[in-house]
Amino acid sequence: MSQNLYPLQFEPILKERIWGGEKLKTILNKPIVSKITGESWELSTVEGDVSVVANGDLKGKSLMDLINETPDAILGTKVYERFGKQFPLLFKYLDAREDLSIQVHPNDKLAKERHNSFGKTEMWYVTQADADARIIVGFKEDSNKEEYLKHLHDNTLVSILDDVKAKPGDVFFLETGTVHAIGAGLVVAEIQQTSDITYRLYDFDRVDAQGNKRELHVDLALDAINYNKVDTQKKYETKVNTSNTVVNCPYFTANFLPLENTLEVAKNGETFTVYMCIEGQFEIEYNGFKQAYKKGDTILVPAAINAFNLNGKASILEIYIS
Repeated sequence: MSQNLYPLQFEPILKERIWGGEKLKTILNKPIVSKITGESWELSTVEGDVSVVANGDLKGKSLMDLINETPDAILGTKVYERFGKQFPLLFKYLDAREDLSIQVHPNDKLAKERHNSFGKTEMWYVTQADADARIIVGFKEDSNKEEYLKHLHDNTLVSILDDVKAKPGDVFFLETGTVHAIGAGLVVAEIQQTSDITYRLYDFDRVDAQGNKRELHVDLALDAINYNKVDTQKKYETKVNTSNTVVNCPYFTANFLPLENTLEVAKNGETFTVYMCIEGQFEIEYNGFKQAYKKGDTILVPAAINAFNLNGKASILEIYIS
């Protein structure tokens, strides 16, 4: 089947959230119908939320079906060797009309032991920010379990957590164990390990439409938290027609690519590549295939496609596994 592969788009998997809004439609063109849509899962093989192809001859096929049929061609030789027939990343857009809960994600070891899952190292790229929007990332100063529990019990946890004003283009890299929350007024692109394991620490005493508070995971979180101060914000170059490295970690490499006119891309077949269009418009041209993309689109280029052109004027996130 690899000779019939082409750059793939998928139907967005839309998620209502108590903190969600309508910006995924107004800013990123997602087909939401709810006023509390918090997430658009762009590319996923999480059980129960597997992406389905939206374009071309393979329309209607699931990403897992494609991987099972030709894992080398979709994932790449190196990725297949390392992860088997698992798609190791999850791509999302999030719209925070209100603050998200303060939460933490376990590392690979804890996640495997407790949930038979990957951990959840993740990266946020801020695509839109209201005035004074901020995120919570880690502790203001090195802390410890006792201090953390005291402030959690006293409802003063926020006072010992670091918050950072966020603007479009800012990138935050969150290793597992980092206590965090996306603040109100932000739209972010999220790249993460394939995992849906979240420990919720504090939810600002919110209740849902039925008057119920959401579940907290205080005990599970205790051994997952990194109590030390962390530096999460990433600086990066913005050189035109260049894959400027933003994050390079064991789980993924993410580059910022400001596209002007045409860029020839050559790949080696070892890894898939994902493009998230953050601003502008561009097209991919490959072996007679040509398709245009706009802000908010996410594209999976299978590993078997090793030479293609990007044409247009756009700001693009380029993600693969090194």
